[in-house]
Amino acid sequence: MRRSYTYTLTAFLLFLLMPCFGCAQQDTHTGVSAAATEKQDELADELDILLMDDSFDSVGSSVSGRGYNDPLEPLNRVFFQFNDTLYYWVLHPLNNAYSTVLPWDLRYAIGNFVSNLAAPVRLLNNVLQWKLADAGVVVSRFLINSTLGVYGFGDPARIEFGLEPKLEDFGQTLGAWGVGEGIYLCLPVLGPSSVRDAVGIATDAYTHPMVYFVDDFWISGEYYVLGRVNVLSLNPTVYEDLKKYSLDPYVSMRQVYLDHRRTVINDKM
Repeated sequence: MRRSYTYTLTAFLLFLLMPCFGCAQQDTHTGVSAAATEKQDELADELDILLMDDSFDSVGSSVSGRGYNDPLEPLNRVFFQFNDTLYYWVLHPLNNAYSTVLPWDLRYAIGNFVSNLAAPVRLLNNVLQWKLADAGVVVSRFLINSTLGVYGFGDPARIEFGLEPKLEDFGQTLGAWGVGEGIYLCLPVLGPSSVRDAVGIATDAYTHPMVYFVDDFWISGEYYVLGRVNVLSLNPTVYEDLKKYSLDPYVSMRQVYLDHRRTVINDKM
């Protein structure tokens, strides 16, 4: 019973600090400057997409031509406002303090370590989607980064060997199997999601190595919180810029999330 309780709360903490931020997780100690510049350019491109006024219309049609299914919009807006308040009252000050204490290069290395430790999750989902070549890349990246990258704090697999991350999750696996996304959800604390992705989040949490090698709720919780705060510190203005340039931040967030998930599931990214 205690272990089941631990697993459930671990799944909750997995995306504890996720309003909807991208993940920046590549670097090595010997190539920090080059990787940093490249990643900043990628984030700038993402923001260009996020802030395009033409990406949203008055009825919420997506840039891909598909609409949305949001019958719980009144409740979702309540949770969106809750998350917005949480961000500005808790996450934003916490991020400022964290970023002040740790230099950018060290935070980037921590992001690499967290990403490397989650390799089994990506491996499983690549195999489940029958992407065996990509599964081989995941294994190669893990072995190279865990050794040459000093336990995963660096990313020589990407910088030296050109092996790009294969970021697959169980929500994408369900989509590849033909499972529909279901209704849109804005979950308290967790942020934007869908029925399909909510199931994916929980499943990925149960397949993460931390669940099986650390049988202490507080240690697992600290690990996940650190990971999410670190992601936020590397992408500090994405959410604020989205709000700044949106007539209705809720609609913009919903459409950006749905378009992004549909794109990665269709392997267009």
